[in-house]
Amino acid sequence: MMQKKYDTIIIGAGIIGNSIAYELALKGYKTLNIDKLGGSGFGSTSGSCAVIRLYYSSAEGVALAREGYYYWLNWPRYLNVSDPDGMAYYKNTGALVFKSRVNNNLVNVMSSLDKLGVGYLDLPPKEMERYLPDADLRSYYPQKLMDDPEFGKPTGSKINGGVFVPECGYVSDPKLSTHNVEMATRNVGGDFMFNTEVTDILKKEGRVCGVSLKDGTQIDAPVVINVAGPHSYLINGMAGITDQMNIKTRALRVEVAHVPSPEGVDWENSGIITSDSDLGVYTRPETGNHFLIGSEEPDCDPLDYVDPDNYNTDFTDQIRTQAMREAMRIPNLPIPNKPRGIVDLYDVSDDWYPIYDKSSLPGFYLAIGTSGNQYKNAPAVGSFMSELIQYCENGNNHDKNPMQYKMKYINHTLDIGFFSRNREINQDSSFSVIG
Repeated sequence: MMQKKYDTIIIGAGIIGNSIAYELALKGYKTLNIDKLGGSGFGSTSGSCAVIRLYYSSAEGVALAREGYYYWLNWPRYLNVSDPDGMAYYKNTGALVFKSRVNNNLVNVMSSLDKLGVGYLDLPPKEMERYLPDADLRSYYPQKLMDDPEFGKPTGSKINGGVFVPECGYVSDPKLSTHNVEMATRNVGGDFMFNTEVTDILKKEGRVCGVSLKDGTQIDAPVVINVAGPHSYLINGMAGITDQMNIKTRALRVEVAHVPSPEGVDWENSGIITSDSDLGVYTRPETGNHFLIGSEEPDCDPLDYVDPDNYNTDFTDQIRTQAMREAMRIPNLPIPNKPRGIVDLYDVSDDWYPIYDKSSLPGFYLAIGTSGNQYKNAPAVGSFMSELIQYCENGNNHDKNPMQYKMKYINHTLDIGFFSRNREINQDSSFSVIG
């Protein structure tokens, strides 16, 4: 049996797993990322909409997003590497967020943006028209499914207005960005294993001591980090820690529609991100002059929790429902007979906030429940997770005295205890994401 030893094993090579590896490798750790797929970002990261947005209802959410934003602006300089496959880049579009009862007419969002000094425009409905092609700004709330006879019928003469946040956009290619981080990690000594499945978490004398692989290989490490995305709950089961967590994760199946822009509209170059909780959908410009349309999980839409290794990869009525909702707002939006888009998985926690934490098994750490809403934060998460691991491994009790992370770009200290596995469910959560 082959024996290898590392300082840290990271299970998963998505954007967050690679970012944690990079930051640990910069600190001198010998790291190994293990992924059951064929390369970096091949899992749920590749299906990410890669939206970089600064608006959240809490100041902590805005702070973390703004910190992450600066990493993306400085992407080549941060990674200090030239990827032969090319470098992903950030494209600024701005974001138009619709006021509704669902989001308390953005009162908390505007307050949080004010606290962090993020600029925005508070717009009445009439002024929102200039951001959208031939927009219908009537209200259609509450959302309905297509088989409802009231589907597509307005319920109010106008929406409540909106907020335009200019410092928002998306990253050109989420899979490529993850490969960029792999190259940067390799450049500072990190290793990667692909097409490799972890089958057990090894323990010795009350703490983690490595992993076993499907081919029988054992790899030793005093620190193991679960960043397995939609498979994270299975890894936690191997570690035997699930019963000691108040917040747990599951794999959620999601669909995203790609719809051509209206004739004569160059949405790929002039379009913006929208978050329309009146309709229950979000959009961003997509390559090929398309609208990318995702769901904001309104109450009427079923949540499809699945086995991450055995789920339906075909489109359902959901993808057409999302496209038809956006066509209420953009009446000239052409809806193709044959749907186009993606079917992929989120790793979601009980309150849709991520878990960044230690676990009840010493040496075993968690960066899970991240799908859909944490791509933008990945570089900052890599930084504070590397510090959290050092903090705990140096004997500090993060459960009793949560680590306080001093951000690098903005003058703000983040209480990492906010992301605890043992927190109570955050009832202020939207229980949705812009993924």
